[in-house]
Amino acid sequence: MSKAFVYTELQISVPFEKSPWREINPQLLQQEGFRNKTWLSGIANQSLGGFYEFDTIENAKKFVTGIFPKEAKKLGAALTTRIFDGDVVEEASQFLNSAHFDGKVTTKPKAYVYTEVQISAPFADAPWKQMNPLLKAQPGLLHKTWLSGVQNNSVGGFYAFDSIENATTFVTDYFPTEAAGLNVAYTTRLFDALVTEEASRPLSSPFYI
Repeated sequence: MSKAFVYTELQISVPFEKSPWREINPQLLQQEGFRNKTWLSGIANQSLGGFYEFDTIENAKKFVTGIFPKEAKKLGAALTTRIFDGDVVEEASQFLNSAHFDGKVTTKPKAYVYTEVQISAPFADAPWKQMNPLLKAQPGLLHKTWLSGVQNNSVGGFYAFDSIENATTFVTDYFPTEAAGLNVAYTTRLFDALVTEEASRPLSSPFYI
């Protein structure tokens, strides 16, 4: 089954309970090719975003070029959007129990992490086979979905952790060593998974059983 992933983040600071997710959710359910969304609330800065699954890259592009900018304009916010090819990362993601590739969900996540490294490499050439055993051993890691950037072939990931503490250790201690080994600049983002559970469930987020 074809997949495309979308990452979004708005440059605003709002407690998640005061965000307009109740108004936005019904609109998302009507978007062409939409499958699910996990809402994201930034730790420390309370940014607002999401990690989405669409059925095709074409429908994901329609969303990030049409619908999402209109929502950002209503909020008067600058934005970040990224599209990723879900088809090429299936094998790599299944090894790490990705909830987006039928991974087993037994523990409710308490934190999400988004990463992206500034390289351009077809995913088949990325060193995921060497990295996966190291990633699987990271304390508290529940799930990881590998990410391969559409058009730019960037490499990244969307992770679920069992605690904010373990997620923080991952982004401050482990991931910088991984990026240094590749000799690349990188992005990491950290999100509170508990405050977005109520909003994510109606959108079929795969992380909540």
